[in-house]
Amino acid sequence: MMSDNESESPERYALDKPYVYKLPIELDEISGVAFYPKDTSILAINDERGWLYKIYPEKPGLIQKWKFADGADFEDLLLLDSVFYVLKSNGNILGFKFISTDSLFLNEYSFPATKGNEFEIIYYDPFIRKIILICKDCESDKKKALSTYSFDPYTSQYSDSSFSIDVKRIAGMIHEKSIKFKPSAAAIHPITHELYIISSVNKLLVVADRNGTTEKVYKLSRTDFKQPEGLTFTPAGDMIVSNEAAEIGVANIMIFRYNKRTK
Repeated sequence: MMSDNESESPERYALDKPYVYKLPIELDEISGVAFYPKDTSILAINDERGWLYKIYPEKPGLIQKWKFADGADFEDLLLLDSVFYVLKSNGNILGFKFISTDSLFLNEYSFPATKGNEFEIIYYDPFIRKIILICKDCESDKKKALSTYSFDPYTSQYSDSSFSIDVKRIAGMIHEKSIKFKPSAAAIHPITHELYIISSVNKLLVVADRNGTTEKVYKLSRTDFKQPEGLTFTPAGDMIVSNEAAEIGVANIMIFRYNKRTK
């Protein structure tokens, strides 16, 4: 159970001590991010722009970009076996792979449900080898839970997932009777295999097991986490969070080192 102390952090992290990398105006609406271990760069997408960006935190000012689609409401990014998956807010997923430096192969997979669903999250679960989507605001959901869906990248098929997010449990852990939980980013920790979920609206970090059962909840600083929309990890466990500009300064990427927490 969490306390009301905003400085409390998950084990081996210090949420009040990020490395902050400021981004140019073009990335004011940065959404999803993915780590690229081959050269330790960070890949990113921008809401409403069909461009893939490559950011080098160790080389300030160096950013590469490639166009993959026309503008749309792009929410999250995943890199899996050299294929990029980009989530649209309606649940559709774009899958694309670069054939050469100036050409790519792209498919769009339509979410098989009626209108009235809003998503901001996809992440890969390596244990079941599926991509998971978490509802931000889905028509069939009530206030007490959020549905999840899965997408099989090997068969290109959607299906209902095996779990839902218990919103009532999250509310209880922050001493609230009820909340309208609207998650904006999620990823599985590469070492602990826990599911980390961020809600920009609620300014919360939820740590759950892979079945979505909440274990801990942390309040986030509204100063540092002004609008967190992307979350990913390095293989070593460093946590990477992207913040939109949110009309306050510029967008940024925050890196939280794993196992570096000071007491």
